[in-house]
Parts: sequence; C-alpha cells; structure tokens
Amino acid sequence: MPDVAKPKLTLTRLLEMKAAGEPIVMVTAYDFPGARAAERAGVDAILVGDSAAQVVLGYESTAQISVDELLTLARAARRGAPATFLVCDLPFGSTEVSDAQAIETAVRFVREAGADAVKLEGGGPERLERIRAIVAAGVPVVGHLGLTPQTATMLGGYRAQGRTVESARRLVAETMAVQDAGVCALVIEAVPTDVVAKILPRVAVPVIGIGAGPADGQVLVLHDLIGITEGRTPVFVKRFAELGTAMADAIADYSDEVRGGRFPADEHQYRSAPEAVAAARAAIEEGGGVR
Repeated sequence: MPDVAKPKLTLTRLLEMKAAGEPIVMVTAYDFPGARAAERAGVDAILVGDSAAQVVLGYESTAQISVDELLTLARAARRGAPATFLVCDLPFGSTEVSDAQAIETAVRFVREAGADAVKLEGGGPERLERIRAIVAAGVPVVGHLGLTPQTATMLGGYRAQGRTVESARRLVAETMAVQDAGVCALVIEAVPTDVVAKILPRVAVPVIGIGAGPADGQVLVLHDLIGITEGRTPVFVKRFAELGTAMADAIADYSDEVRGGRFPADEHQYRSAPEAVAAARAAIEEGGGVR
C-alpha cells in the first residue's frame, strides 16, 4: 500500500480537480485504522457516514445512530487522517427541528471532530433552508440526492431513483436547488447513469457518485469494498478484497492453537532472571504477603 505524503486537500482543490477532469476519490471511514489506511492510500476525501450505524454499530438502519456516537467515530477518523478532506454526515433527527438545531449540530462536527464539511440528505424546501442556514454560519455543506438512506422508507425502500419521468424531473430540480442553496459538493446515490450524465454539465460543484455511473468522483463504503460486510450488497458495490473471510479464518486459527495448547509458544512468552524466579518462590513459601 502506498504511503502518500500530501498537503491538506481543500475545497478550492476539489473545484480545481473537477475543472481539470481529475477523478475525486472518496471512501467512508469510521475509526483510526480505517482512516489512516485511507490516507496512506492517497484518497482525496473521507466520509464519516451514518452508514456506520449498520456496518460498525450493528443497527438496522442509518436513522438510529446518534450525534454523539457519530462524533466519537469522526474524531477517531480525523486522528487517523489529519491531511485528508473530512466530510461528516449529519445524523437523522439532528437537523429537522430548526435552523438553529442544524447549525449547532454542524458546528459540533467542525469544532469537536475537525470536519471540513458536513453532509445533509435531501433537496426539499425544508432541507434547502437548513443548507442555507448552515452555509451562512460558515460550515461547508455537501448535498446528497437520489437514494437518501435516512428517509428510504418514504422512497419505497432502498431502490434506485430517477427511473421514472416524475423521479427524474424531481432529481434535476433538487440538484439545481441544492446548488443554488450553496452546497460545496454533491453526492448522488443510486441513479441511472444516463440521467446523471444529463445533470453533470449543469452542476458547477463536484458530483460524487455512488451507484450513479461516471461522475466527478466516486465514494464507496469501506466495509463493502474490502469485503467485511455480509449478505447481499448493492449492484454498484465492487469488492476489492475479502477481509471478512480472512478475519474469520485468522480468529479460527487462533482458537485452534489456544485449544490445542500451541499458543502461546516459547517466542510469545516473557522470561525472568533466575534471581527473580527465586525471589518469587521465596515470597510464596513465606505466605505471599507484600511487605
């Protein structure tokens, strides 16, 4: 794995990459080792996504993770990747009450976790108000359209968007609206490639695709791409490794060696000087008391 030394990536650099046609690489990370590996691999941006609810914390949906839980993960990711552009999701329920609540949540991710931007799902009127308010407070916002997992039940479940006339028109309208509201970048999830291709030329900010075909950049869930997640994965996921199987095999080998008396071997044990052993024996014979 390459260990890439690079300056901190900025919003200006992201815009330059879009203008130059340089693909932007984003991956999720939720802890110190994952973020450190991502930074060493040379990714451009890390998303501390609310997908952590499922792939890290074992919840059934992304809507169940709390602000404090995601902040803990975000702080760890920042420590692991101090030079990478860090985007943090705003969890479900943390922005819906008011602009003031949304601003407070966004500021916490910047102040407490060192986020460079926050991500907010949706493009309806209320979401646009929240985007404007957070941007006005000085926090960059990444939009998220198409399949929005926090409100997937309202979309009929985890299914591709933009496949009908009505859905495609809504996606175009919401894209223009969030851009006008001031987003610094946009994630589009689970939308047909040909629909996204029509949108891209009209968007001035970087568009990061996930199940949306070629775009200005791509993002995948780390646990999906390295093969830790189980069960059926979305069609847009490519597994670049099968670490889940390797982890299980390693733990099984460890268990076998412990049960078979082969671990710990001599090379895994500490040795004392003879006089220390003699002193321990003497202390035991004297009753084991500490003087």
